[in-house]
Amino acid sequence: MHTWGFETLGTAWQVDTATPLGEASRERVRERVEQYDRDWSRFRTDGPVAELARHGRAALADEADDLLGVYTTLHRLTDGAMNPLVGGSLERLGYDPAYSLQPSGEPVAAPSWDAATWTPPVLEAPPATVLDVGAAGKGHLVDLVTDLLLADGVDVVTVDGSGDLRHVAGEPLRVALEHPDDSSLAVGVIELDPGRALCASATNRRAWGDGLHHVLDARTGTPTRDVAATWVVAERALAADALATALFLAPADRLAEAFDFSALVITADGRAAVHGDLTGELFS
Repeated sequence: MHTWGFETLGTAWQVDTATPLGEASRERVRERVEQYDRDWSRFRTDGPVAELARHGRAALADEADDLLGVYTTLHRLTDGAMNPLVGGSLERLGYDPAYSLQPSGEPVAAPSWDAATWTPPVLEAPPATVLDVGAAGKGHLVDLVTDLLLADGVDVVTVDGSGDLRHVAGEPLRVALEHPDDSSLAVGVIELDPGRALCASATNRRAWGDGLHHVLDARTGTPTRDVAATWVVAERALAADALATALFLAPADRLAEAFDFSALVITADGRAAVHGDLTGELFS
């Protein structure tokens, strides 16, 4: 396999292909990633997210319907706990554009997703609402990059967006599962079949202060407590990434009402639970 690695969005990405990736395809990938950042980052002042916060309405990118559709379904299945309007709640706890990591007050609930109106391409929401698609955005971008390369005729490809994977064709991949308490250790290995995506979420990745982290219950604006880490295998990375967060907020059986996936969940007290048919092994 031929490997192309690059830094983007503050993380390391890697694309593995059966044949070397041409410069034209590489440039299209770079442009796609930069466009996604402009369209969806709440840390920028020059995009639709900032416009929504200022004016209560914004025209979103072409891919918004797929992304917001997943959020709408998960908002329902989690009884409102998962909600893309949670950005203001994160900023309140210190996960703000300045990365202050200093809470500015007590936790605050996000505006309900039901209070927003989505009439493609325009999203309307209450004043000062901060959109945050971090629970699904990286997986979504992995899909968009993969689809771009497939359209370029690259038919054997694995896109690794800093741990969120989409594997197209070739042999199964053995992927180590990072221990939520020690990044130098693994809790197990998953074999990822071609045509599948694997995404993970863990509270130790963005944690600060006294028990603060980035996975919030939008109904209260407070960090979740019961789950330490999740891994999800699904057909596409958008669903896998979103479900990896949703599993902090709702049981797998509830989420399976609308999604086909397999998952591993490790609770805060160290118990492991498997949903569906995962191929691999857990270490004792």
